Amino acid sequence: MIAVKSILVPTDFSETSDAALNYGIGLALTFGARLYLLHVPGETGVNFEADFPMVQFENATRERLETLVSPRDLITLRPEYALRLGAPSDEIVRYAGSRDIDLIVMGTHGRSGVAHVVMGSVAEKVVRTAPCPVLTVRHPRRASVVAEEGIAQAALAQI
Repeated sequence: MIAVKSILVPTDFSETSDAALNYGIGLALTFGARLYLLHVPGETGVNFEADFPMVQFENATRERLETLVSPRDLITLRPEYALRLGAPSDEIVRYAGSRDIDLIVMGTHGRSGVAHVVMGSVAEKVVRTAPCPVLTVRHPRRASVVAEEGIAQAALAQI
């Protein structure tokens, strides 16, 4: 039996991240798992702390993350919020390992060709190096999660 007790949803506040969060919330509610939300804005300059104190950035990020989760789900799930600075894929994997995360649910932009070669894929790097399974979500308008008899099933909604 697979036990999912902790779910990490990294977000860059994109549509695909929002879709991944919907999956993460649905799965957390179904499995009774703890939900962790992580934002990694990427590499910043060495003067970042001086230009914008970290505590203000953390508070702004937490407030933005809280707007993504309904008040009911905030009460039920009591998600943990985190902000990390650095290379997003490295920080996501490091955070998952430090919290003993059972599942990462994340959006992917689905870039291909030159854009993929130049920019790389955070999701691809996480899939290759994560200490746990990774569920990637690409199509935000077609994704939803429903619970049926205590088992989480992904369902595609016709829109």
